[in-house]
Amino acid sequence: MATELTLIIGSKNYSSWSLRPYLAAKASGLPFREVLIPLRTEDTYRHIRLYSPSGTVPVLLHGDIKVWESLAICEYLAELAPDAQLWPQDREARAFGRSIAHEMHAGFAALRQNMPMDLARDRRHESRAHLVKDQIARVTAIWQEARERFGARGANGEGPFLLGGFSIADAMFAPVATRFRTYGVKLDETAQLYCEAIFAWPGFKEWEAAALQESVVFEFDVFHKAD
Repeated sequence: MATELTLIIGSKNYSSWSLRPYLAAKASGLPFREVLIPLRTEDTYRHIRLYSPSGTVPVLLHGDIKVWESLAICEYLAELAPDAQLWPQDREARAFGRSIAHEMHAGFAALRQNMPMDLARDRRHESRAHLVKDQIARVTAIWQEARERFGARGANGEGPFLLGGFSIADAMFAPVATRFRTYGVKLDETAQLYCEAIFAWPGFKEWEAAALQESVVFEFDVFHKAD
């Protein structure tokens, strides 16, 4: 690619919004550079504002083009790398995938607030899953429907993901899979197998390995969009 892609992200242990386009970028096969801005420091906001008009991460830089918001970045990557099948060619599967990706992006605020992403710690002893039972049920229902209608028949190619092969829908739901693991949410077989597929995917494993090397520990009295 003539112009380098640069992905501006936040702390890997905590920034679920950054994880999503990172996974999409890995799935795209396009080369990209990372710029990591540690979250919740005195200089975090100032550093993010150097790149982001919204004051949040992630942001993708591509020459003079600047794309912010996780889902917008994923869609831009899909345009740059059509052969990567970040969305399936099957129209019905693509429409379903986009619908659930947007539902994840716009909703589930209570789940995020009560079960913030934290890859490094086992937080089953402080789980607030009981406070968001309805949202957990909705997520697992989405996964069940996706696998039954599209994944099982390989609508996006063969694979263990929501639509078969890895897609933007999986990038959007991957942080939720980590939350379920961190807080010990009991899952049905379909949901458990899907989470295990996410955790075994090479792009996720690279992110997680780097996250576990971070030394800053957050407390979660206050939640921020960038997290």
